[in-house]
Amino acid sequence: MSDISIKRNSIKIKNRHGDDLNTDLRYKESTGKLPLVILCHGFKGFKDWGCFPYMMDKLAEENNFCVSFNYSYNGTGDKVEEQSDFTRLDLFAKNTFSRELDDLGSVIDYLCENDNASKYNYDINDITLIGHSRGGGIAILKTAEDRRIKKLIALSTVNDFDRYSDALKTKWKEAGFFEVLNSRTNQMMRMDYTLMEDLENNAERLDIRKAITKITVPVLFIHGEQDLTVDYSNAEDLYSRRIEAHPDLKDSTKLSIIKNTGHTFGAVHPFAGTTDALDNVIKLISGFLKN
Repeated sequence: MSDISIKRNSIKIKNRHGDDLNTDLRYKESTGKLPLVILCHGFKGFKDWGCFPYMMDKLAEENNFCVSFNYSYNGTGDKVEEQSDFTRLDLFAKNTFSRELDDLGSVIDYLCENDNASKYNYDINDITLIGHSRGGGIAILKTAEDRRIKKLIALSTVNDFDRYSDALKTKWKEAGFFEVLNSRTNQMMRMDYTLMEDLENNAERLDIRKAITKITVPVLFIHGEQDLTVDYSNAEDLYSRRIEAHPDLKDSTKLSIIKNTGHTFGAVHPFAGTTDALDNVIKLISGFLKN
């Protein structure tokens, strides 16, 4: 059971386009400034997916100021009861990697405003990004371009956003869209070709492999050995690139491959309770944040 002393607030943050970013804050009252931890969900994800609230509660118990949010075009609705359902597939279709990066930037900008930092008593000079799956890629890119980020944690991360075959991309371009089945909700979720155009037009900014070589802050990679969605070789590749670029940062670069678990460390949605693997992941994250 989570610590009852944790405070939970829900707020809306405006992105650069004027859209609302539904955001949750979790924290304990403290006389000192709390480290700021921001969670980036992945593809077909949302801030309240499965284990994310549990994870953020646990990290808040460890005296971190925890923030999770929904990307503006992740496909969930704006009302509280819709924030875990894909009721805006029209927006999901128009989502891009650059928009997600900009959304994350808007969250960081809001949190770094002096009035907000003073109100909640967190430390804007101690910001950690946690990203899961595609969100891991977004977190890596943002860390590379934003000096305000002091630590990075990539869970089940991708090492490249272009994960599609040439044949698929040709058909995608011809049709103008591509549909993917959400096996949990049984919804066909459309992605417009603008997603690939974004990747082509912003290739430099969206290059995860190059971004990891520019990052000099401490990095923790965690991946399940049995991940069938994103193979753990993605994390190994990024770890190797980071060490090759910065041999002197080996001590501040951690890679943990968790045996006998997959993409979400055994967690499901709706959340059905924790797992040994998930609790191990949270323990690793907590230790990394403290050190």
